[in-house]
This record gives sequence, C-alpha cells and structure tokens, in this order.
Amino acid sequence: MPEGDVLRLTAARIDAALRGTALTLGELRWPGLGGTSLTGRTLTSCLAYGKHLLARFDDGRTLHTHLRMDGQWRVLRTAGPPPQHPQVRAVLATGDWTCVGWRLGMVDLLRSRDEPRLLARLGPDVLADDFLTEGVPQGVRHLADQRDRALCDTLLDQSVVAGVGTIWMAESLFALRWNPWRTADDLDDEARALLLTTAHRLMARSVEIGRVHGLGRVPRAVHGRAGRPCRRCGTPIAVGEANEPPVERPVFWCPTCQDVSRPG
Repeated sequence: MPEGDVLRLTAARIDAALRGTALTLGELRWPGLGGTSLTGRTLTSCLAYGKHLLARFDDGRTLHTHLRMDGQWRVLRTAGPPPQHPQVRAVLATGDWTCVGWRLGMVDLLRSRDEPRLLARLGPDVLADDFLTEGVPQGVRHLADQRDRALCDTLLDQSVVAGVGTIWMAESLFALRWNPWRTADDLDDEARALLLTTAHRLMARSVEIGRVHGLGRVPRAVHGRAGRPCRRCGTPIAVGEANEPPVERPVFWCPTCQDVSRPG
C-alpha cells in the first residue's frame, strides 16, 4: 500500500499539473458519482494527509481519494481522448495535463469545509510541516495509550499517526534496532518521541529524493529483503507478522540487530 511519502509526492505532481487552470474534463467513474462532472472547475490545491489525497476545487468541494493497496495517480501530457480502461476511476484534465486515477480504492466528493470530519479519526500526519512541534507530542500521547500493543501494530494504526505503512514501520524500527514486537508501554515518552521523529526523518528523506529522482528510489535496509543479509551484521533478514487476520501485514526485521533481549 502506498504510504505517506508516495502520497505527498503524488499530491505535489497533481497540484503542479492542474492548479489554477479550469478542467477541460473532470470524470468520476465511481459508483454513486458516475453522473458527477468536475469539468470547468479549477483546482485550488492538492495535498496529502497521511494516506489520503485531497484535491480542492473552486466551487468549495474536495475530491477525496485513497489508493488502498495498488492504486495510483498518473500525470500525463494531454493527448487524444481520455483512457477508457475499466480500472480508471477518475480523469482530471486540462489542455496541457491529464491526471488519471488507476485502481483507486476510494473516491468521494465532499464539501471542503467537511474535511476535518473526514480526517477526525486519524492521528497527526507524519509528514506535516508542524509534525515535529505539534504532531510528535500528540503522537506520543497516542502511543502511551496503546499500552501492551506491539510497536509494529501500533505504527500501522492510522489513528495513532497517519502515513506510516509496512515499509516505514520496518525501516524506522530497524534504524533504532528495536524489536518490532516490543510493546508500546515498554517505552518512555522520550523513546516514543524518538520513534516518531525517526519515522518522520526517514519519510521526509524519501520525499526529497523522490522529488529529484522519482518514486521508490530510496534503498531499503530491511523491507522486501527477506533472506538477504542484514547490512549491519549479515544475519538473513526475517519476515514476521503485524496485526491479526484478516488485516495482517508483513514485518521485515533482523533477528540479531533487533533481538528483543537487546538493551535500548
């Protein structure tokens, strides 16, 4: 599932392509929205909050989309008719650029003033500009409330902090050499803050690299490297499990560097 860094880059690309120019085409191919047109509307901003994308228009409405497991927005030069593929869920186009929503997992249209209600259940956005000053204290309180829940489960919970998924959960815990199944109440507030700032730092670096070199160019220390040697100690990277079925997720980790018996 695309994580907060991918959504941040996607929002920036859509904003750069469409902002300030009236749409020549605004199709929503989604149950319940098939008769709704955004043609003629002008994008005023596009931003990400956690794993949610919010495209705001000049008529006071927001197009809210979520990529789920394998959705994506493609930004293309406008050329010819819009794609008619059955997995296209939305098409937003100007004379110069066309943004195509493929395999989107959620599409809805709401009043922009209702965005706070939409986002109310989410924790602070790990990539927000004020995350280090405002989001971390809030996230620390949320982590403290998790008590004996495993850190890998807690970081994936979007009500604790928004935007972290399996990649940056694993990479953050590896960077700190913490066992993924260490419990939230095993940490004091200083350690909880360290965990959140580590996730922020790694994901912000991913965004910066992505802006220059494109998505997915940041090397992973553990995620997706099952059976390959740990870059620190050479131990084969293992795969465990976060959460319980049917929402289980893989956890990549080093059994030596992240041994639960290690201090710290």
